[in-house]
Amino acid sequence: MDAYLDIETTGFIGGGNYPTVVGIAVDFPGDRFVEQLVGKDITPDAILHILEGVTTIYTFNGASFDLPFLAWRPGVDLRRRFGHHDLMHTAHRAGWKGGLKKIEVAMGIQRELPDIGGYDAVLLWRKYRRDGDRRALDTLLAYNREDVENLLILRDRLENDPWN
Repeated sequence: MDAYLDIETTGFIGGGNYPTVVGIAVDFPGDRFVEQLVGKDITPDAILHILEGVTTIYTFNGASFDLPFLAWRPGVDLRRRFGHHDLMHTAHRAGWKGGLKKIEVAMGIQRELPDIGGYDAVLLWRKYRRDGDRRALDTLLAYNREDVENLLILRDRLENDPWN
């Protein structure tokens, strides 16, 4: 069984930075669900519970960012427990250059929140924490959900489209 994972954080690994959202789509045969952990709910046990039964995790740039970050904080090394496939490397080998959003545009993969990026995710979290702004959190969660769900589409396109 496969899972698709994307995280939002307060910054890069180090200092007082921490993950703010962990989004995971699990692709059961005939069914798919997305779970999102937020703030203090991001624990090793919670992440591993969602990933129960999963054999391979798909990410975009997860080998360099998402998985090392989660190994650092909250301290769950998914690389030791699951197979991992970084779709960024697959896309780049197939000739698609840039980050996830740029590749999505080039492939015609749509977003409802096309103007939000990684730094905006940091700002949305700050606004939520500082002001208690639930709309900021809802936007952050919608952004993360799109990232996770688009990983499934990206994988499908990379595996099945004729340009490979």
